[in-house]
Amino acid sequence: MSLESVRAFFAAKAPDIAVIESPISSATVALAAEAYGVEPGRIAKTLSLRVGERVVLIVASGTSRMDNRKVKALFGVKPKMLSLDEVADITGHEVGGVCPFGLRSPLPVYCDLSLKAFDEVVPAAGSTHSAVRIAPQRMAELVSADWVDLCEHRP
Repeated sequence: MSLESVRAFFAAKAPDIAVIESPISSATVALAAEAYGVEPGRIAKTLSLRVGERVVLIVASGTSRMDNRKVKALFGVKPKMLSLDEVADITGHEVGGVCPFGLRSPLPVYCDLSLKAFDEVVPAAGSTHSAVRIAPQRMAELVSADWVDLCEHRP
C-alpha cells in the first residue's frame, strides 16, 4: 500500500519521475547504495522524529549523522526517534522505506544541506525494495521542505 501511495504521489505531482524497484532489499543505506549502484552519500535517508508534540521528517545524505544539538537549537527541544510502530502508523511507510512522498497525513519535512552536495539523490519510495532518482532541489520543492543544517557530514 505504501509503495502505491508513493506511485500516486508522483503520478499526480511529477509524472516524469519513475519509481524504481530492486529485487534486493534497500532497507539500509549500505543495501540501498548497492541495490541502486550509487555511493552511500547519494542515498537520501529519511529520519522520523518527535520534537515536542510534533512529528517531523528530516531527509539527509546517507553518510551524514544527525547532530542532536543542532536539532534542539532549531526546534527548542531534544528530538526523539519514533518507534518502529509509530513510524508505520504515522507515515504509512515501513521502516527502510520511509520517504517524504505519499505520506499517510501531511508532516513537516526538512532537507539537510548535506543533500546539496549531489546533483541526484536516491530516497526510498515507500517500501524496502523501491526508490526514486531525483535532484535534491526538486525533492524539496515537491514536498515543500525547508532547507536546514542539522547534520554532521561524514564522507
